[in-house]
Amino acid sequence: MKIRVYLDNCTYNRPFDDQTQIKLSLEADAKRYIQLLILEKSIDLVCSYVNRFENNKNPQYANKKAINEFFHNAVLYIDYTLSDVVEKRAISIKQSGIKTVDAFHISCALEGNCNYFITTDKLLLKFTNKDIIICDPIQFLDYLWRNIKCVILPLLWKKESLFFLKALEFLKQNYSFLPY
Repeated sequence: MKIRVYLDNCTYNRPFDDQTQIKLSLEADAKRYIQLLILEKSIDLVCSYVNRFENNKNPQYANKKAINEFFHNAVLYIDYTLSDVVEKRAISIKQSGIKTVDAFHISCALEGNCNYFITTDKLLLKFTNKDIIICDPIQFLDYLWRNIKCVILPLLWKKESLFFLKALEFLKQNYSFLPY
């Protein structure tokens, strides 16, 4: 079975953020690689009515449209007909101090049997759940690089690529260990 991922909306929007900050730039590049893996069907995307709801509030029309179009690449869509199940789980998650919309995102990811919940939200990255790994886009690619022997990743992480060099430097400076 392929790896299933769920991206929250801050991750979808990362490429539209200020790219002069190295961390944001690396996360944006990593997110783009994750999109490529999804488009090449190396990993599976799950998205939800919560993604759509939150994205529809995006004031940047072009960004909103691009993200909505990418949702069509999902192999599974958690729709509002599952809202009772999702809400029940989200209420439990919210008791851990997670914001309501984030609790709903995690609940949808769990409903979709995702292996990874990918976010760039610092507070959300501190949350743990025994049924899903919560990580940022860089941590996700690092995990694949270290643990999954697939053909596509070596092509993405060519040593001469700017992303590889920036990512390597960033990982050395910021991740003495990665939580998996």
